[in-house]
This record gives sequence, C-alpha cells and structure tokens, in this order.
Amino acid sequence: MNRRFALGLSATAFISVVAFSNVSFSQARSLQEQLIGTWIYESSKATREDGSPIARPKLQGAVTYTPEGRFHFITVRSDAPKYASGDSARPSQEEAMAIASGVVAYTGTYTVDESTKTIHVNIETSSFPNLVGAPNQRRIVTSIGDDELTFTNPRTPAGITLELVFKRAR
Repeated sequence: MNRRFALGLSATAFISVVAFSNVSFSQARSLQEQLIGTWIYESSKATREDGSPIARPKLQGAVTYTPEGRFHFITVRSDAPKYASGDSARPSQEEAMAIASGVVAYTGTYTVDESTKTIHVNIETSSFPNLVGAPNQRRIVTSIGDDELTFTNPRTPAGITLELVFKRAR
C-alpha cells in the first residue's frame, strides 16, 4: 500500500511539473510581441567610431510598435525655445534652426529578426529626409523587459552609434 501511495504521489508530482513547464514555455513571448506598445524615451548615449562619447541634449520622446508592423519614433529637445511670435508658421531664423536641429521624427514599417534580436525599419517619412528609404536601418535590442527597452542604432547617417533606453508607457 505504501508503495502504491508513493508511486501515485510521484506520478502526480511529475505530471504537475510537466504541466507547469508547458504553461511556462507556451507563455514565452517573442521579441515582436514584447515590443508591441508605446515606449517613453528615458535616456541615450552617443559614441563616435573611435568610441569617444558625444554630448547629448536633454530629450523627450517615444517610440510605438504596432502588431501590424508599423512604428512611429520621435525625440524632441526638451529645452527648445518657444516662438516669440506665438505663431508656429513664423519662427525667427534662430528659433527655426533650434527646433529643426532638435527634432528627429520618423515613421514606417518594421520587421523583427528573432534570432539576432534586431528590428529592421523601413522609414517612409522623416523630419530628416536622408533617413527615408535608407538601406540597412536596424536597431539591435540589447535588453527588453516588461517595463524597459534598450536598443542600439549601430550606425546613424552621421556615423555615430546610439544607445537608447525607453520605459513602457502606462
């Protein structure tokens, strides 16, 4: 009787462990599934090809990934001047330059290479026209969790490497 009880208890425990393991594996989400949503800009680092750091302005912004494979990205200098005229169509030359040089916005489609943790972006519209249709636009995800996303843009058109950190929007 004790043997049957012990065998039954062992079998029940084994089945429970297997069932729990299967639930854990089936709940593992792909990188693309984890990306879906809006992420708020937290910080960034820029480096030159020789590894030397580049000072970054104070920024705010966000990136959004949709389940349909579309994305939107924007960063804006948080210290941008207000227009003295109050009319967005009539900035002074200095105001216009400060705004134009402090905004990066683009949108388009994306795909994810799960094996390399790489987001491949096809930029369709941008505040920086040189990005539109530029080949080999990729973002390498170095870390992703429920609340934080870090990716690297390994080579911008200016030849620098950017690492960007985002927090999930709530």
